[in-house]
Amino acid sequence: MAKRADILIRFGKRVCNLRKEQGYSQENIAYACEFDRTYLGGIERGERKLSLRNIEWVADTLEISLTELMDVV
Repeated sequence: MAKRADILIRFGKRVCNLRKEQGYSQENIAYACEFDRTYLGGIERGERKLSLRNIEWVADTLEISLTELMDVV
């Protein structure tokens, strides 16, 4: 179970770092992804399990490939 939580935390940090690199606020990127800001905050804290569709929306909004987004090693 710890590994599952770990991937959520690493993915959340990846989203947060990419968001900041591109100059998005949580509110702005959440709006662009059609998410609530609190949902995006949960993603960044590793508290949310995203659907594949939502992962794709994040990648599209950040204008990166799914492969780039998932590079959470």
